[in-house]
Amino acid sequence: MNSISSRLAGRLSPVSPSGRRRPGPPALVLVAHGSRDPRALGTVRALMDRVRRLRPAVPVHLGHIELDEPLLPDTLAALGTTPAVLVPLLLSRGYHVERDIPEMAAAAGAHARVAAPLGPHPLLVDTLHARLIEAGWRTRMADATRRTSGVVLAAAGSRDPDSAKDTRRTAHLLAARLGVPVVPAYASAAAPTVETAVRSLTARGRNRIAVASCFTAPGRFATQCAEAAPWIASAPLGAHEAMAKLIVHRYEQSLSTSARTAA
Repeated sequence: MNSISSRLAGRLSPVSPSGRRRPGPPALVLVAHGSRDPRALGTVRALMDRVRRLRPAVPVHLGHIELDEPLLPDTLAALGTTPAVLVPLLLSRGYHVERDIPEMAAAAGAHARVAAPLGPHPLLVDTLHARLIEAGWRTRMADATRRTSGVVLAAAGSRDPDSAKDTRRTAHLLAARLGVPVVPAYASAAAPTVETAVRSLTARGRNRIAVASCFTAPGRFATQCAEAAPWIASAPLGAHEAMAKLIVHRYEQSLSTSARTAA
């Protein structure tokens, strides 16, 4: 038993048997879009605090694509040669995930890999579901009520077809959870709009329609989509515990994929 304990202690020790300090885990950099809404930065920082509590041994940093500080290039410059995993706080694929973030990392000469966006994933649906319940969605409803209910999943929108594909997948997962139709809609760059999606559900006899906010933090798009809700609108995803778990999952998934590739 003492031999086993000694070997385990050696693995956990930050110092190797040769006396050299073991390298720590790669940094986790949350990559937020940035917003002119002052509530967005506070929301992202609260989410970052939750991630730190889940993985206290992992250095956690923040960088923005635009509008807010610190900007991602500045965060990467401060990290220097420290390895990092960049976790986009974005809910689908698209230009930012596939072009902007990798190009910023390359320009900074960073030792970084870009993780997958947060959606689609069951933990994202957990958060959407929880926010709808907070807004007044009933987990139990009569069959007659369910037959007249529906949800519009409001997302930012992108011209990238992969983004729409991911949002449709999230809508499908949420519909399976709720047992009612969920129609994806977009604030910009894609169709349909929230108003159009509401009309399509109404034409199908669904007049009890909620808007599920598929936005990480408060901002102009989230506010506009919520104002178009004919019934209730959920709050942005924010610093929900499931979001923090999803970020950690994307970080660890990226490390695991990298390790398999190297092997």
